[in-house]
Amino acid sequence: MLRSLKFTALVMGMIGATHAMAAGPDLTVVSFGGANKAAQVKAFYAPWEAAGNGKIVAGEYNGEMAKVKAMVDTKSVSWDLVEVESPELSRGCDEDMFEQLDPALFGKNEDYVKGAIQPCGVGFFVWSTVLAYNADKLKTAPTSWVDFWDTKKFPGKRGLRKGAKYTLEFALMADGVAPKDVYKVLAGKDGQDRAFKKLDELKPSIQWWEAGAQPPQYLASGDVVMSSAYNGRIAAVQKESNLKVVWNGGIYDFDAWAIPKGLDKTRAEAAKKFIAFSVQPQQQKTYSENIAYGPANVQAVPLLAKDILKDMPTTPENIANQVQIDVSFWADNGEQLEQRFNSWAAK
Repeated sequence: MLRSLKFTALVMGMIGATHAMAAGPDLTVVSFGGANKAAQVKAFYAPWEAAGNGKIVAGEYNGEMAKVKAMVDTKSVSWDLVEVESPELSRGCDEDMFEQLDPALFGKNEDYVKGAIQPCGVGFFVWSTVLAYNADKLKTAPTSWVDFWDTKKFPGKRGLRKGAKYTLEFALMADGVAPKDVYKVLAGKDGQDRAFKKLDELKPSIQWWEAGAQPPQYLASGDVVMSSAYNGRIAAVQKESNLKVVWNGGIYDFDAWAIPKGLDKTRAEAAKKFIAFSVQPQQQKTYSENIAYGPANVQAVPLLAKDILKDMPTTPENIANQVQIDVSFWADNGEQLEQRFNSWAAK
């Protein structure tokens, strides 16, 4: 009896050891922190560990690419996955800082919001810059950037982000350009002049904002009647205020996972598996239940409750008349247009 127990213990021990060997390596995953990271822990890290894939060591940074570049250049990569915004993903890919990814690893392209699967990264949530207003301060609801510019019908100050990005696109939409055509028009000198001319009309009524927390504050206090804003910031205060979002003419972008170049093969393979895991419909659903950002995988949309869907940038009716930020446009023209904007704003 004792011998058979010993034998059973030995076999169980061997199975346990085999299982431990089968678990993947620990992965260092670096995000932007805050509420976004808290949602990632629930949706991605904890279930990944529970499935026996190895531990997640969660780090934070504020998007500084210099840190990633230094690791890659010195061949001392200690981060396995980094959360990046689209402009940094594009630049990092061009500068050979990130691993190229095989899109086949993530399933069918049509299962994702257009633009989620990139050569060096995969968007795992969508956020939008939208028109927001305080329904307590306005008799009629605005429906577009044309209304945002109409100070006769909607008297009062407007909040806009102090920068060329988003602001020039919204000015063109206010001048009648369809969201889908905005970058075609903005690509030419005439289109850029047209945007600044439209901004001239609104300039006396603009209150600039620089941090994402400011638009909800300005709207709640009544400093402004409408403002451009990040959708998640408005959703976060909707329970205790009457702030509303207009999705029409919004500009959406992704935060994506990227793998710094130079990881050893085992860790790189595990990192790719983690990306694929994080964009599964169930994981995406849990993420969006914990923060008002839209799933990149459209298969997660039907899994979400209606009251959550109404705040999501990716709900079909919300995304229908939005435009994706044109990363290559801003990579090529950003510096020149930001300089022009700064001198215009200072006048």
